Amino acid sequence: MASRLNWLVYGAGAIGTYIGSSLMLHGQKVVFLEQPDAAAQLSERGLKLNIGGQDYRILHPQVFSTLMDALAFSTYDVIIFALKSYDTINALQSMRPYAANLPPVLCLQNGVENETTIASVLGKHRVIAATITSSVRRRAAGDIVLERSRGVGISAGHPLSSAIAAALSDAEMNVLLFSSTMAMKWSKMLTNLLANASSAILAMTPLEILSHPGLYRLEIDQLREAIAVMRAQHIHPVNLPDTPVRSFAWIVQHLPPIYSQPLLSHFAGKGRGQKMPSFYLDLHSGSGKSEVDYLNGAVVRFGERLGIPTPVNLWLNQTLLSLTTGSLPLDKYTHHPEEFLGDAHLLIPNA
Repeated sequence: MASRLNWLVYGAGAIGTYIGSSLMLHGQKVVFLEQPDAAAQLSERGLKLNIGGQDYRILHPQVFSTLMDALAFSTYDVIIFALKSYDTINALQSMRPYAANLPPVLCLQNGVENETTIASVLGKHRVIAATITSSVRRRAAGDIVLERSRGVGISAGHPLSSAIAAALSDAEMNVLLFSSTMAMKWSKMLTNLLANASSAILAMTPLEILSHPGLYRLEIDQLREAIAVMRAQHIHPVNLPDTPVRSFAWIVQHLPPIYSQPLLSHFAGKGRGQKMPSFYLDLHSGSGKSEVDYLNGAVVRFGERLGIPTPVNLWLNQTLLSLTTGSLPLDKYTHHPEEFLGDAHLLIPNA
């Protein structure tokens, strides 16, 4: 059995519940930090996981609604950040008064900028980059289903990396250590970009997006922009746990759409082809928040610094943000791909 660590999980959403509960089921000590209403529900109802078709229950988990209370309860070896990227700043504000005494943060968030943001408050030595490729669905607060087990990637460059990897492996997760943090994070972002923003904008499933010739071409263009930004930074795609990103990127770059379309449709179909992606769920949650600016927006920001044009990512980012904030009607492009593509052609050179 791996060494026992004390874990503090920021956010008991789908990923936080899956990781934290799996660790608890294998003898690790885990405390959750959540908003007051959710914390009360979790404390009362407990946690429920469905893994491999089998249900597991964890009664009376330790859940706190303030960092002060969590720190008064115990000391921790690792903090897991399982938050949406748009919640990072608020979480760090709550952590700032305690920064000198906090343990390293294992950052499982999507995007390529959160680690830098966390390091600006806690210090670079307290950030461990990570990513998760498993598909987890949240049924209710503290109630999740592991839909597809793939694994977890962890940056190998921290003194705690091996101990964390051992604990997650002991909790029956497929763990890989990566020597290049940015290759790992950018490779994951490539997979997150596929049929995510367009699916939310159009209210169409990823497979519907990839089956439409015009929309498919737009997907290829956004991915090629992201790969060009990676290449300008000398970052090469790497395979993630049970996710062949190198082949995915090669197909995007080198095959004509007539040949790549069935292959990428198959790639998406193995994961979330008929399932509405995270951007769509955020858009229709009523929160007024979206992670699109941390994915497509990140491609744009890095592209601007490096002199790489990213007009498709800019269009997708601005359009979805406008829908999220109400600047555009929510149903502006719902099931209207031709109108969407027509507007894109007006604004994007060579679209």
